[in-house]
Parts: sequence; C-alpha cells; structure tokens
Amino acid sequence: MSRLPHGPDVRPPHRSGTSDLTALHVVQPVEGGVARVVVDLVRAQTANGMRVAVACPSGTPLAAAVREAGAEPYAWEAVRDPGPGLPRECRRIGELVRLVRPDVVHAHSAKAGLAARVAVRGRIPTVYQPHAWSFEAVGGTTAALARHWERWAARWTSRIVCVSDDERRTGERAGVRAAWSVVHNGVDVARFETETDPPIAAFDGPTVVCVGRLCRQKGQDVLLRAWPQVLAELPEARLVLVGDGPDGERLRAAAPPSVVLAGAVDDTAPWYRAADLVVLPSRWEGMALAPLEAMASGRPVLVSEVDGARESLPPGHAPHCLVPPEDPAALAAAMVRLLAQPELLHTLGREARQHVVSRFDVRRTGAAIAEVYRAVAGSPCPELREPISQ
Repeated sequence: MSRLPHGPDVRPPHRSGTSDLTALHVVQPVEGGVARVVVDLVRAQTANGMRVAVACPSGTPLAAAVREAGAEPYAWEAVRDPGPGLPRECRRIGELVRLVRPDVVHAHSAKAGLAARVAVRGRIPTVYQPHAWSFEAVGGTTAALARHWERWAARWTSRIVCVSDDERRTGERAGVRAAWSVVHNGVDVARFETETDPPIAAFDGPTVVCVGRLCRQKGQDVLLRAWPQVLAELPEARLVLVGDGPDGERLRAAAPPSVVLAGAVDDTAPWYRAADLVVLPSRWEGMALAPLEAMASGRPVLVSEVDGARESLPPGHAPHCLVPPEDPAALAAAMVRLLAQPELLHTLGREARQHVVSRFDVRRTGAAIAEVYRAVAGSPCPELREPISQ
C-alpha cells in the first residue's frame, strides 16, 4: 500500500447541521440495490438542502439518476473488483476531494470503501457502508485478506453504517472494531403505491417474481433448481427473473419454458405488481432492497434467512416467509404452500405494505444518515490507531 497516494488534508470547519454540509458519495457498483439506495438517499439529501456530489463511473444510469436527483456527478472510472487500476482510482478520489471539499465522504460497498479510505486516510470524516461484507462473497485466502483489510481500514473510518443489526454482528465476528450505526435500508413508498398503474404483464397461473442482479449472491440458480418441484404441484405457475448480470447466460440456458427472463428494467414497480409472490433466495445480504420494494408494493415475500432478512419482515411473517439459504427443497415447499393459499397471500401483502410504510420509508433512512453526518462532521477525525490483531 505504500506506493498509493496519501489523502489530502482538506477538512473544512466543524458544522452542527446538515443543510449546510457537503457530502461526497463514492459508489461502485452502479446497478442493482446499492445504486437504488444511493439514488434514494441523494434525493432525500438534496431535498433537505444539502450539497451532494457523487463519484461514480460516467455514462451509467447511476450517473444520470443522481444528476436528476439534484446531485453533482463526477466521473470516477472504477471497476467492481480491485486490480491494477486501483492506484489511479485512489488518485482520482483525492482529486475529487480537493475539488469538492466535502465535509463527509460516504463510501458505498467494498470497492469504493477500499479506494476512498486509502485515498482519504481519515483526514476528513469518512463514512463506510458495506451493503454486505465482501468477505462473505469469497472463501479461503481471499476471504482472509478481505477480513484483514476491513479490520485495518477501521482506523480510517469515522463511522461504519450497517443496514441491519445482523450485518453489524457479522462485522464484529470478523474482528472489525469501529464506531457503528445501524440504519435500515428504506424505499420511496410513494413510488410503490399499489394498483396505481396496471402490471407490466399478466399471467394465467400463479406468478412468482424474483428481482435482482443475476449473480451468485442473489441465488437465482437455487430458485431454478427448486422450480421443477413447484411445477409438479402447480403446473400453471410462472416464474419471472427481472435483472441482468454475470450469470445471465447460464441461467437462460437452464431456464425451462415456464420461466421468463425479463432482463434489466428501468422500473421494477410494474413487475412487483405482476407477482403473486416475490422471492429472493440470496446467499448473503446486508438487508436486501428488493423485498422491501415488493412489500411496499403490497406483495408478500419469501426470502432466505441471511443478514437483514428477519429484521425486514413484519411481525409474525417469519414462519411463512423465511427459508434456509441454498436449500432448493425447502424453497420449493414454501412457494407451493404460499401459492396454494391466495387469501393468506393477500393478508401477508397487505400487512407487508403497512409495515414498510411505517418502518422503512426512505425519509427515515435519510434522517438517520443525517444524524450520522452531524456526529462525524462535528467531531475530531479519528486517531490513526494500529489495527487490532486477530
């Protein structure tokens, strides 16, 4: 790490509020749940009078969306994974910090968290939001290195924001010692008002929809392995996979005729309205956004019991709506059981909508993040301490 650039010492004076603060979000990836979380947060922040800048790859839907939301987008041509371009990516963040002069740098996901913290090195308040820990996605030596980095980088982090208590506990078990805040993901509940527009498609039989990037994390391969058991009981059932990603070609090749692959879409809301049941069989999460969006649309969800899943569900829904991860048989049995009870699905969907409106409105998320910014911007930068040995 010694050849990477040193962070700029450009910390502005302390401020007590947030309407006069400047936040620089550093974001990679640029699609999926993380991007939607960032756009909703940026919109809430600009509506509250905050100056917001976003560093992300140019020419992407995220760059266009944050501009539309009132932020200042800046080109940061970063790829998802660490590689030989990392020093250049870090230097660019240093340039943007000197240009934007933010009061707070807010890095989203592992890659941005790596590059931003190396670039800034604690010289201005830095918030890191993992959106699920990187070491959960890998194994062996790579996972050990990722855990070591997260423990080390805590010295350059004013606050780690986790989207669930489960995610925080996962970090603590990995040896990450930091100041923590838990701020649940939120959704724009008005955007997912039920029945304001017709669904994008109508199917004759019971319809299951899965919204998410087509990748190992989201577990669509587990869903496809479970699907024949569902068809054996409910031959008219249909499954829709909404999204695209690195596993797209393989999943398309494995999908039977009863499965529709809709690809990437600009608006997921009509697809939720087309569903009788929304399923997300993830292998790991912090707190998945798609189930919150589905519940905001008045649709019941079935999710694997990973970090944040139980916290996101309404009281009493866990026995119906949670299954073990990577268990196609349990997933299929739960889908059949729920799809065979339309009245139960209706009740679960109605309660889900009420739950998200009261607990997961993005305005609550924005207010909680504002409290984090007030705390870190009004406090001295953390001492550069030695990492804790594990």
